Amino acid sequence: MAEQFAVGDHVRWNSEAGHVEGVIIKKHTQDVKYKGYVHHCTESDPQYEIRSDKTDHIAMYKGGALTKL
Repeated sequence: MAEQFAVGDHVRWNSEAGHVEGVIIKKHTQDVKYKGYVHHCTESDPQYEIRSDKTDHIAMYKGGALTKL
């Protein structure tokens, strides 16, 4: 199981643009439609909305893709 994170945690992830850092703004534990796609998530395998520090872009990733800073 992937590490669990909380709203407010500062994390890093690898995107198309390279490593990005940001802050978790929301934790999803039920399937959610985001940018036209359904992202599957559960209580034990949540997905996180993260706001980039540099661009304020919002991204959504599972915990396995994130590293806590």
